[in-house]
Amino acid sequence: MMPKTDISSKKQSYAQATILGEALPYMRRHSGKTFVVKFGGHAMGNPDLAELFATDIVLLSHVGINPIVIHGGGPQIAEMLDRLKIQSSFVDGLRVTDAATVEVVEMVLAGKINKQIAAKINQAGGLAVGLSGKDGDLISATKVRRTKRDPDSNIEKILDLGFVGEPKKISTHLLEVFQETDIIPIIAPIGSDEKGETYNINADTAAGSIASAMSASRLLLLTDVPGVLDKKGNLIEKMNAEQVRKLINDGTIKDGMIPKVETCLNAVEKGVDAAVIIDGRVPHALLLELFTEHGAGTLIEAN
Repeated sequence: MMPKTDISSKKQSYAQATILGEALPYMRRHSGKTFVVKFGGHAMGNPDLAELFATDIVLLSHVGINPIVIHGGGPQIAEMLDRLKIQSSFVDGLRVTDAATVEVVEMVLAGKINKQIAAKINQAGGLAVGLSGKDGDLISATKVRRTKRDPDSNIEKILDLGFVGEPKKISTHLLEVFQETDIIPIIAPIGSDEKGETYNINADTAAGSIASAMSASRLLLLTDVPGVLDKKGNLIEKMNAEQVRKLINDGTIKDGMIPKVETCLNAVEKGVDAAVIIDGRVPHALLLELFTEHGAGTLIEAN
């Protein structure tokens, strides 16, 4: 009689083989495509999830997908600013960034986090190179302009966010060179303007702009929520542009989810096949989304 441990081990092996068999059609479908992945949120601060993310990215590369990773780093920036006793504030979710703050932002994003992510992917068997948007003139930035209506006077006031920028132009040359190799680019969302001024750029926005410029097959935003939820709190698995706008107008999509879905909409309307908002707290969320029938988040398409 076969020992129970052997039976259990065989069942587990069969299950793993079945999963691989089911994933094969998706691997074939995605091979040769470019996927832009925004890595951020809780997963970045959790060593176990960060390691799983690194192995997922390496797997994507090994099955013929061209991953491009853009990362955030808000909590780490806040921690360093606190240590250095530099005060910071936010307007509409964007950090007000003065000259002292932008130095810290660049140091943390491009100097620390960027290299940590690249190192983890290299340790997992990949070939990652850390960059910022300033390298190869990758992200040409322009200053973000924001206005806010005064409730008393009803006059719109211009808000000065300091060195907060948004992509003006994406130079794809460096990324296209990497596509011809096994190199996985890891990009810190820092850009510069024609005067050489450095700007802090929202990571979701940077990822969306790079996905559009690279005509990516997928834009994947890793977040701290399951995806877009309906009014009952249930996950909406698939949406088109018209449905997204309707849910923004009726208040179903609100607060911090609005800029994320707007980034997704902008990307798919500029040629990205689809954008997905995924819960980065789920182990192997990327693999579940890309290589299983039901995915792991909310998929947004133009039509």
